[in-house]
Amino acid sequence: MGIVLLAIGLVLVLEGLVFALAPSRLEDLLETFRKIPVETRRYMGLGAVGLGVVLIWAAKSLGF
Repeated sequence: MGIVLLAIGLVLVLEGLVFALAPSRLEDLLETFRKIPVETRRYMGLGAVGLGVVLIWAAKSLGF
């Protein structure tokens, strides 16, 4: 359970930094994402999930 809390905390820190340091750039990024077709965004999301699974597997293999 501790690792889940750590992961959620790290995500919140990274997301919070984006909002705190570059809020106007975030709006530009969201506008860019709106221009990308839905299917492409779906594949990007699936790719991110796949990369996350690989990173979790690698971390577990290294003993973290």
